[in-house]
Amino acid sequence: MTELADPPKESFRLGMLIYDTRYRSLTIQVVALIGFLVLVGWLINNTANNLATLGKPINFSFLNDTAGYDINQRLLDYNSQSTHWRAAVMGLLNTLLVAFLGCVTATIIGIVVGVLRLSNNWLVARLMTIYVETFRNVPVLLWIVFSMALLIETLPSPRDFRGDDPAASMVLFDSVAITNRGIYIPEPLFSRGFGDIPVFPDRSSEACVAPEPGALLNDSCGLFQISLNLIAILAVTGAGLWGSRRIRRRADRIQAETGDRPTTWYLRLGVALVPLVGLLWALGFHLGLPELKGFNFVGGTHLRNSLIALWFALSLYTASFIAEIVRGGILAISKGQTEAAAALGLRPKRIMNLVILPQALRIIIPPLISQYLNLTKNSSLAIAVGYMDLTGTLMGITLNQSGRELEAVLLGMLIYLGISLSISGVMNWYNNRVKLVER
Repeated sequence: MTELADPPKESFRLGMLIYDTRYRSLTIQVVALIGFLVLVGWLINNTANNLATLGKPINFSFLNDTAGYDINQRLLDYNSQSTHWRAAVMGLLNTLLVAFLGCVTATIIGIVVGVLRLSNNWLVARLMTIYVETFRNVPVLLWIVFSMALLIETLPSPRDFRGDDPAASMVLFDSVAITNRGIYIPEPLFSRGFGDIPVFPDRSSEACVAPEPGALLNDSCGLFQISLNLIAILAVTGAGLWGSRRIRRRADRIQAETGDRPTTWYLRLGVALVPLVGLLWALGFHLGLPELKGFNFVGGTHLRNSLIALWFALSLYTASFIAEIVRGGILAISKGQTEAAAALGLRPKRIMNLVILPQALRIIIPPLISQYLNLTKNSSLAIAVGYMDLTGTLMGITLNQSGRELEAVLLGMLIYLGISLSISGVMNWYNNRVKLVER
């Protein structure tokens, strides 16, 4: 009886990297990668040599020099004697602030406008269409400048709040002042706070010299400070939300087992708010109200016109694109979904919230990521209204003072790249969480 044996396996030869289709594509990719790395290395080396020849070798030590300029809108302590590094951090925080506020506001407005564009009310649908077409067809820079001019020319000046019969008055129980210099809102203060922890202390600074060995550093020391009050508030808030979520899950389980859902809203509200209110009372939380003294308001938190104009313009401009994304996502859902939900007795509002929008998210989120990235990058136009963001500090005044064009621009590009990749990563993670799972 004859037995058939498996044919001997062909041994690997170098020629297979070119002539064998199993290895050819990998060979081409490796060669292309090596060529690209060689080209990048040559460009970097050539640039470094040319700068060294000009007497300007690549050096980032300029970040430790005194900045010598002020930043009007800032989230942390800063003065003209701070370093360029701290000025860059202030600009980065300002960029992140307007990007976060703009993304949140643009999303809310965009969803509302996108849904209203599909309204059966002819007037509402046409008004939303006018809004979308007007804002998305005019350059965002013009909207930023227009918003700034609108705030300066239409709002009252601080002197209008003076006198026995003032031409303007504060709002919200005399706690908010809206002026042509900005909006003054109450400032959260703590009379019994935990203090701050300095991060990245500068030992060469007088503020960072401990009075004696083992003593704590001054709170003003460091690149920035981490508020222990904020950490405590976030921790208690997170714990309260976690407890509220556990109560909701328990109610869902009881409903699934018995068909009756227990009333838990007061328990969830108490678990979420009572510990937080108790912590705020223990910290001595109170509001510092703005007051008119001299020729301007003092106290409170000052939101300058540059921040408000940039926030307002970027939000409305980006919302017009988000509205079209939302409208397209809703129209992509089969009409049968709406009819089936209506047949079950759901009202139109519930159908939109529970049936249509959850399914439309898998279509909406990918292009929505691009709009968030565009809004963040468009914030670099803030220099047009004097808002000191990353472009105005690091890639503006710092660049001009130090003469380090390559280093400043390279740092700015890397920072914007990091912000964009972070936004993309978070939104892609959320997209994976809400996408439909096939069974």
